[in-house]
Amino acid sequence: MWRRQVFQLLRCFSSTPEATSPPSLYSFLQPSIFSVQKPQSKETPNLLNQPPKPTLSDHQQIPNLESALQSSLHENNTDEAWKLFKTLSSSSLLPSKPLLNSLITNLCSVKSDTHKLKRAFATLMFVLERNPDVLEHKTIEVFMNSMRVTNGAPGFALVMCMFKNRCFVPFGMWGETLVEISRKTGRFCDFLEVFNETCRIAKEENLDLLRPDLAACNAALEGCCHELESVSDAHKVIDSMSVLGVHPDETSFGWLAYLYALKGLNKKIIELEDLVSRFGFSDKSMFVSKLISGYVKSGDLESVSTSILVNLRALDGKGLNFQKETYDEIVKGYLEHGSIKGLASLILEAQKLESTTVTVEKSIGYGIINACVNLGLLEKAHGVLDEMNAQGGSVGLGVYVSILKAYGKKQRTAEAAQMVSEICSLGLDLDASSFDALIDVSMSSQDFQSAFSLFRDMREARIPELMGSYLTIMTGLTENHRPELMAAFLDEVVEDPRVKIGTHDWNSIIHAFCKAGRLEDARRTFRRMVFLQFEPTEQTYLSLVNGYMNAGNYFSVLMMWNDVKKRLSSNGEKSFKLDHGLVDAFLYALVKGGFFDAVMQVVEKSQETKIFVDKWRYKQVFMENHKKLKVSKLRKRSIKKMEALIAFKNWAGLNA
Repeated sequence: MWRRQVFQLLRCFSSTPEATSPPSLYSFLQPSIFSVQKPQSKETPNLLNQPPKPTLSDHQQIPNLESALQSSLHENNTDEAWKLFKTLSSSSLLPSKPLLNSLITNLCSVKSDTHKLKRAFATLMFVLERNPDVLEHKTIEVFMNSMRVTNGAPGFALVMCMFKNRCFVPFGMWGETLVEISRKTGRFCDFLEVFNETCRIAKEENLDLLRPDLAACNAALEGCCHELESVSDAHKVIDSMSVLGVHPDETSFGWLAYLYALKGLNKKIIELEDLVSRFGFSDKSMFVSKLISGYVKSGDLESVSTSILVNLRALDGKGLNFQKETYDEIVKGYLEHGSIKGLASLILEAQKLESTTVTVEKSIGYGIINACVNLGLLEKAHGVLDEMNAQGGSVGLGVYVSILKAYGKKQRTAEAAQMVSEICSLGLDLDASSFDALIDVSMSSQDFQSAFSLFRDMREARIPELMGSYLTIMTGLTENHRPELMAAFLDEVVEDPRVKIGTHDWNSIIHAFCKAGRLEDARRTFRRMVFLQFEPTEQTYLSLVNGYMNAGNYFSVLMMWNDVKKRLSSNGEKSFKLDHGLVDAFLYALVKGGFFDAVMQVVEKSQETKIFVDKWRYKQVFMENHKKLKVSKLRKRSIKKMEALIAFKNWAGLNA
C-alpha cells in the first residue's frame, strides 16, 4: 500500500535531474606501499617503492615465510610481519587465509596509527583484486570501524572496490560506519554513490544482506535534501526504499518536507501531509520541524507562521514538541529579516490556540524567547516582549520565564525582581522553583533587597512551600554577618504559618549580634523573642553571657542568671536545663565580676543536676581578679556578701 502511495506522490513531479559531478573515489589515495590504479589486465597491481625481488621459483619457501609471519604477529611485530607479507606478494602469492586476516586486523588494532591503517587499506585493496574470497567479513568490519577516527575516504573506496570484485559483505557490518562518517565529515556525495550502488546490487542480485536499513536510507535522504538539495536524487532514494521494502518513517517524510518547502513546491507539501496522515504517525513534530526549517531557509516566514498555527489547531492546542534547534532556526530566520514584530505576532497568535494544560516549557512563546536568550540575543528577547505589549496582547508566562532564567544566569537580580513583580501583578502563576532559583542567585550576589522583594512576591502569590527560600535567605544573611537584616526579615515573616520559625532562628540572630558586639540589639532581639512566646534555650543564654562577658558587663550576666533561675524553678527543669557550657560561662563571668552569691547559686544548681565543675579554673580567675579582696573589708559593707565570699573560697579551696 505504502509503495503505491509514495509512487503516486512522486509521479506528480517532473523535476529536471540536477547535474552533479562527484569526485573520483580514488583521488585521495596515496598509500605508501600499493598504488590503487585501474588495472590494465587481471594481473596483480604493481607494488610501489619496492625494488624487484627474485621470484619464489618453488613453494618450498612459502611455509617458512608463513611461519615467520605467524611468529611476527604473535609477537605483535607488525613491521616485520609487513615485510614478510611484501615478500610473498612480490611473487603474486598470498599467505593463508587465517594469517592474512590476522595481519589486517593487527594493522587496525591502533586506530590512531595512520601509517598502519594505510598498510591495512593497501593490503585489503590488493587482496580484493587478487582473491576476495580469502577475506573474512569480520576483517572488513574491523577495518571499517577503524575509519571512524579518519576522514573516512578509504572506507568509501574500499566498499566500491568490494562491489567491483563481487565481495558482498552484509550492509550492517559497514553501513552504519559510513553513515556516521558522512554526518561527521559531510561526505554525503560519497555516501550517496555507495548507497545507490548497494541498492542496485541488492535489487539485481536479490541479496537481502546488502539491503540498507532505515537509518541508512534516511541518511541518504538527508544528503539529497539538505546537502545536495536535489529533488531528483531524493526521489531515487524513495524509489529504492520502495523496491527494497524499507518502510519510511517520520524522519523520511520530514526530509522530503524540508526539500519541498525549500523549493516552494506547496501543492506537493499538501499531498505529502495527506500521506503522512494516512501513515498514522503518532508524533508529527519531526515532520513539522523539517517543514518549518525548509520554509525558514527559503525566507518564506509567512508559511512558517501558518504551519505552526495550523498544526497547533490540529493538535487542539496541546503544544508542538519542537527541538531547541527548530526554535533557533525560527528566531534566526525572523531576525535576519528584522521581523521582531513577526515573532511577537506569532507568539500572541499561538497563545490563543495553546491549551491551558500546556506546560510553560512547551509553549511557543517560551521556545522562541528561550532561543533568543540561548543565541545571546537577550535584548532582542526584550524587544519581542515590548512589541507584544505594544500590540496590546496578553503576554503569557512562557515569555517571561525564559528571560527570568537569563537574568538569573547573568546575576541581574534587580531586574529579575522587578519582572517578577510585574508577573505577579498580571495574575500569572510563577512556580516555586523559579522563585527559589532567583532568590538563591540574589543571595549569592549579596543583593539582599531583591531577595526580600522576591520572597514578598512569593508570599503574595500564595506559594504553599516557602521554607526552602526562607532558609536560603537566613543562611545567606548569617554567612554575610547581617544580623540586623535577619531580625527585620524574621519579624516580617514571623506570623506567616507557611514559615516554620523556631528558637534556633532567634538564637542565630542573637549570636550574630553578640559576636559583633552589638549587645543592645541582641538584648532587643531577646525581648522580642520572649514577647512572641519563643522559649529561650541554653544556646540563647550562652550567646548573651559570652557577649556581656567580652564587653565586661558582668551585671547584665547577673541579670541573665536571675532570669535563668526563674525558668528553672517555673519549668521544673523540664523544658529548660543547664548544660556544662552554660554553667561554665556563668561561673567564669560571675566570679570575674565578683558576684559570689550568684556563683554559689550556680554551683548549687550544677550539683543538683550533676554537672562537673572544674574548681581550679575559677580559682585561677579569682586570683587574677580579686587577689587583694579581703573578708574584713566586705564585713563592713555587707554581711551577706562576706558570707558568699567565704563560701566560695571554701568551695574553691582558697582558704587552705
